[in-house]
Amino acid sequence: MRVKGLLSFTSAAVIFLLTGCGEKIDTATPDITGSMELEYAEQFSVDYCADGCSVVTIGDDKFIVVPDGVDVPDDTEGMTVIQQPLTDIYVAASSAMDLFDAAGGLDTVTMTSTSAESWSLPDIRSAVSSGEIDFIGKYSSPDYEALVSQKCSLAVESTMIYHAPKVKEQIEALGIPVLVERSSYETHPLGRMEWIKLYGLLLGDPGSAEEFFNEKTKAFEELSGTDIPDDERKTAAFFYITSSGYASVRKPGDYVSKMIELAGGRYIFTASDLDVDENALSTMNIQLETFCDIARDADVLIYNSTIDGELDTISQLVEKCGILADFKAVKNGDVWCAGQNMFQQTTGEADMICDLNAVFSGNADSEELTFLHRLQ
Repeated sequence: MRVKGLLSFTSAAVIFLLTGCGEKIDTATPDITGSMELEYAEQFSVDYCADGCSVVTIGDDKFIVVPDGVDVPDDTEGMTVIQQPLTDIYVAASSAMDLFDAAGGLDTVTMTSTSAESWSLPDIRSAVSSGEIDFIGKYSSPDYEALVSQKCSLAVESTMIYHAPKVKEQIEALGIPVLVERSSYETHPLGRMEWIKLYGLLLGDPGSAEEFFNEKTKAFEELSGTDIPDDERKTAAFFYITSSGYASVRKPGDYVSKMIELAGGRYIFTASDLDVDENALSTMNIQLETFCDIARDADVLIYNSTIDGELDTISQLVEKCGILADFKAVKNGDVWCAGQNMFQQTTGEADMICDLNAVFSGNADSEELTFLHRLQ
């Protein structure tokens, strides 16, 4: 494991604070010369400044990214300074880790709030297991001494940090800029993946990140059979059976249901079907009776393996819930399982849409799928 440092927490924090990392400047607006082009993402924006700096806006938060060798400008206002080059980044937002990896910046990430056994991405699990990336505790109780001793230059948090506001305040008090990423709020599934452009900018290599994004989205943009009328689309249910005997489904309008729509299918659950909870969760548990009433005649069933592991056969699924044997998709053999890495692999959004398109178009058995496999 990485050595945590020789300084005591108190003395290290004092020295770290003197660096001024994460300080907020209160002056005028910088000279903006252009903006980053975004195709799908709506939850962040980037403006380019004449002096080579960039202004990043995420919700109500503003950051000024200062390149290596460039002085912090005097003409900024209420912005958190992110000084490049970034080293020893703390990534508490699990959805961002795959994007850092794809952007070629995994070697700059040295801390995480997700333990090795909780990662489904092989490269990340290996890095955390070997100590290349330190697990420093849950997002709500990180090891502050580790953040200081490793001279963390940036903390990337998910919106879960708003449930522990004192943690965010404490990290900022140590002089560490905190970026709360909002990719889960994107209305378009590919908007989540487009956050790689922001991380590429932060890592100092926006060109490679944009090239990766364009390559990944090319296949999606060339899909066929996605403009058919709703009444001609195959219907699909995405679900899993909980240990307490409920069906856990994605809420209508969430990004998984939107991927189904973008792939040329139709998510079988609608807002009028369900008493949707007014909370931030993207899933909800419903009674099996309700699930059967709505999904019995679905053309396609997709089992979410994230919680209780992947399935290989239809009989394994029926063992979990016997009434599924009467479902149309089970009788027709059109039952699929989504891989456990689907949700952590943010760069796979376009691939998942392509997989779904192959299922709905009847071409799945002749194509190599990334995230889905048919239950035998």
